[in-house]
Amino acid sequence: MQTCRRELLDRTLIWNQRHLLHALREFESFYNRHRPHRALGQAAPLRPLPAPITEPGQISRLEVRQRDRLGGTLHEYQHVA
Repeated sequence: MQTCRRELLDRTLIWNQRHLLHALREFESFYNRHRPHRALGQAAPLRPLPAPITEPGQISRLEVRQRDRLGGTLHEYQHVA
Protein backbone atom coordinates (compact mmCIF):
# COMPACT_ATOMS: atom_id res chain seq x y z
CA MET A 1 0.00 0.00 0.00
CA GLN A 2 2.72 2.43 0.95
CA THR A 3 4.65 1.75 -2.27
CA CYS A 4 1.54 2.43 -4.35
CA ARG A 5 0.91 5.67 -2.52
CA ARG A 6 4.51 6.85 -2.68
CA GLU A 7 5.23 5.87 -6.31
CA LEU A 8 1.84 6.57 -7.88
CA LEU A 9 -0.79 8.42 -5.89
CA ASP A 10 1.52 11.11 -4.47
CA ARG A 11 2.57 11.99 -8.05
CA THR A 12 -0.78 11.76 -9.85
CA LEU A 13 -3.81 14.00 -9.88
CA ILE A 14 -6.79 11.64 -9.88
CA TRP A 15 -9.85 13.03 -11.68
CA ASN A 16 -12.54 10.48 -10.83
CA GLN A 17 -13.15 6.87 -9.81
CA ARG A 18 -12.66 5.55 -13.36
CA HIS A 19 -9.27 7.27 -13.60
CA LEU A 20 -8.28 5.93 -10.17
CA LEU A 21 -9.17 2.35 -11.13
CA HIS A 22 -7.23 2.66 -14.40
CA ALA A 23 -4.16 4.03 -12.58
CA LEU A 24 -4.33 1.27 -9.95
CA ARG A 25 -4.61 -1.46 -12.62
CA GLU A 26 -1.61 -0.04 -14.49
CA PHE A 27 0.42 0.20 -11.27
CA GLU A 28 -0.50 -3.37 -10.29
CA SER A 29 0.64 -4.66 -13.66
CA PHE A 30 3.87 -2.62 -13.48
CA TYR A 31 4.56 -3.69 -9.89
CA ASN A 32 4.04 -7.42 -10.49
CA ARG A 33 5.40 -7.82 -14.02
CA HIS A 34 8.20 -5.30 -14.35
CA ARG A 35 9.38 -3.49 -11.21
CA PRO A 36 12.43 -5.18 -9.64
CA HIS A 37 12.07 -6.27 -6.01
CA ARG A 38 15.12 -6.39 -3.77
CA ALA A 39 13.79 -9.34 -1.76
CA LEU A 40 13.45 -11.38 -4.97
CA GLY A 41 16.99 -10.76 -6.20
CA GLN A 42 15.87 -7.88 -8.48
CA ALA A 43 13.22 -10.04 -10.19
CA ALA A 44 9.59 -9.09 -10.55
CA PRO A 45 7.07 -11.38 -8.80
CA LEU A 46 5.51 -12.63 -12.06
CA ARG A 47 8.67 -12.60 -14.22
CA PRO A 48 11.89 -14.61 -13.81
CA LEU A 49 15.30 -12.96 -13.89
CA PRO A 50 16.87 -12.69 -17.35
CA ALA A 51 20.01 -14.69 -18.07
CA PRO A 52 23.14 -12.82 -16.93
CA ILE A 53 25.38 -11.23 -19.56
CA THR A 54 28.72 -13.02 -19.36
CA GLU A 55 30.28 -12.12 -22.71
CA PRO A 56 32.13 -8.76 -22.63
CA GLY A 57 31.18 -8.07 -26.26
CA GLN A 58 27.50 -8.05 -25.35
CA ILE A 59 28.01 -5.34 -22.74
CA SER A 60 29.69 -2.93 -25.17
CA ARG A 61 26.67 -2.97 -27.52
CA LEU A 62 23.99 -3.09 -24.86
CA GLU A 63 20.89 -1.09 -25.80
CA VAL A 64 18.06 -0.26 -23.44
CA ARG A 65 14.57 0.80 -24.44
CA GLN A 66 12.39 2.90 -22.13
CA ARG A 67 8.59 2.72 -22.12
CA ASP A 68 6.58 5.28 -20.18
CA ARG A 69 3.34 4.24 -18.48
CA LEU A 70 0.63 6.45 -17.02
CA GLY A 71 1.87 9.53 -18.83
CA GLY A 72 5.46 9.14 -17.66
CA THR A 73 4.77 8.48 -13.98
CA LEU A 74 6.09 4.92 -14.30
CA HIS A 75 9.04 3.89 -16.49
CA GLU A 76 9.83 0.42 -17.79
CA TYR A 77 13.28 -0.44 -19.14
CA GLN A 78 14.23 -3.51 -21.18
CA HIS A 79 17.18 -4.74 -23.19
CA VAL A 80 16.78 -4.47 -26.95
CA ALA A 81 17.51 -7.79 -28.66
